[in-house]
Amino acid sequence: MTYTVHEMFLTAQGEGANLGRVCVFVRFAGCNLWSGLEADRASAVCRFCDTEFRDGTKYSTAEALADAAASLWPAGQPDRRAVLTGGEPLLQVDATLVGALRDRGFWVAVETNGTQPLPCRLDWVCVSPKAGAPLVLAEADELKLVYPQPGAEPERFADFTAGHRWLSPMDGPAIVANTAAAAAYCLTHPAWRLNIQAHKTWGLR
Repeated sequence: MTYTVHEMFLTAQGEGANLGRVCVFVRFAGCNLWSGLEADRASAVCRFCDTEFRDGTKYSTAEALADAAASLWPAGQPDRRAVLTGGEPLLQVDATLVGALRDRGFWVAVETNGTQPLPCRLDWVCVSPKAGAPLVLAEADELKLVYPQPGAEPERFADFTAGHRWLSPMDGPAIVANTAAAAAYCLTHPAWRLNIQAHKTWGLR
């Protein structure tokens, strides 16, 4: 198995229940809901993505990728954490890679659109559904829903099992209005919590 990683870096988690925790972000190239080309955005299933995930560095083995992740962790420090994201990481992540990361002491999380099955048990799963995309996962540690998103209203996920439910205001020109709308929804539906992208205020990726 060859893995293609768009970028890998040490940062602090900027969203959700693990806010502020230091981790190695492994951003995989490729997504099944958009090619990453602006020319294809209008016809994509997910049209609002603001993440660059095209192309990247190829790792010929899980061990090589896991070694690269381990090299980014501060020397001598415990509690290694890796967050596998994308694009859509579950197009590439397999049990072999998860095992290689665990062999190097990593707690392993994934951030996924929920359209692909999990390859094995992971330590933390965050699902961010997209309107018009099939949702094959039925449970996660976190459900993070971009809002507002016609066709993926919060009510549609009432039966989705999640320890945490987040509304993430859609970024872009309407971010102020979207944040107000998400806050208003949370105030009348307290099972949902308002999500922020704190890393942007911290000056981190």
